Amino acid sequence: MSRAPIVVHRPSRTGGRRVSVHRHGRDEILGTAYSDLDLVVFLEAAGIADPEAVLDDPQWVEWRDGRAHQFSAA
Repeated sequence: MSRAPIVVHRPSRTGGRRVSVHRHGRDEILGTAYSDLDLVVFLEAAGIADPEAVLDDPQWVEWRDGRAHQFSAA
């Protein structure tokens, strides 16, 4: 795999971060996360068996344009 399949995009101006997953050859938006709990719920729904364990694994999750685990407005 050349990149992490899960992307937590940059924080928005109003808060929250869009979350997408690359599967079946395309990117799919899972939703907007406002906390790690939201992110875990999205990943569980996407079929990730132990989502809390992958949040800090760069082979699984890419945190773009912002610090990991921060969801406040940009």
